[in-house]
Amino acid sequence: MEGRGGFLTGDVAELKRLRAENAQLRMERDVLKRSVVLWVNEATK
Repeated sequence: MEGRGGFLTGDVAELKRLRAENAQLRMERDVLKRSVVLWVNEATK
């Protein structure tokens, strides 16, 4: 069954899931980067 833009309905759902997962992983990566910066700053005082 075709959805939007020629994608299959399952493909649209998978794309939405992957985009949400990507956003979550980017946020977690950014938090970890900030944590490392804080940790290094504390360790080098």
